[in-house]
This record gives sequence, C-alpha cells and structure tokens, in this order.
Amino acid sequence: MPVTRLNPEGMYRSPVFSQGIILPANARILLIGGQNGVNALGEVVARGDVVRQTEQALVNLQKVLEAAGAGLEDLVKVTIIMQQDIDLTAAFGAWMAVWGQRTNPPTVSAFRVPSLSNPDFLIEIDAQAVLP
Repeated sequence: MPVTRLNPEGMYRSPVFSQGIILPANARILLIGGQNGVNALGEVVARGDVVRQTEQALVNLQKVLEAAGAGLEDLVKVTIIMQQDIDLTAAFGAWMAVWGQRTNPPTVSAFRVPSLSNPDFLIEIDAQAVLP
C-alpha cells in the first residue's frame, strides 16, 4: 500500500506542502532530528545568514535521508523552527532551490521562537520520511 497524500477539494492546494498524508500500516519510518546550519566539524556556518544556514541544514537532512536509502521525495513531515525575527522568504527560497519541481510534498509545520538551543542558530529543520 503506497503513501497517500490528501489535498481535499475546497482546501488550498500548494505545490510545497500536503494537507494530510496517510501512511501504510507496514511503513518503515525514519525520524530525522533537528538539523541546523552546522558543518561536519560541528561549526556553525554563516552566523547571521539564514539562507546559508538553511542550505546547510538541508544538506545535513539529505545526508541522513541518503544514509537510510531515502531521498527528499520520501519526506512525509517537515517541521521548521526559526528565530522569530528571520526572513522566512529567504529561508523558503533555499528550501525551494532544493525541493525543485518535485510532486507529492510533505506536510509542513513552522514555528517562530525567541531563540534556539545555540544563540547562533537561526533555523532548525526536523523531518519524518517513509523508507522505500
């Protein structure tokens, strides 16, 4: 049984997120912890630059997906946590550069918070994927 994405009639249909997703009973689910703008050495990249930090967080997210044998198209849930004063449009542009023209987007939730676990973090992205 495949993953079913729901975008009911009478609701906004977005190319970026689905309104709901039904997972098959036998799905293997990958939970991806919050990814930040941190490189392989544990260093925060581009302090103060939400675009570069978003790009790095997405590189990290994709590495976890690849390690599990999955890709962006297998995402079913993405949560974005960002400092309350960042430019969401800039971060969204970085996401769209990675997502591209793929169909069947995940569900998405976003939160603005006063700060993240490290004061230099501007954004954190966690996700769930169904493994192929």
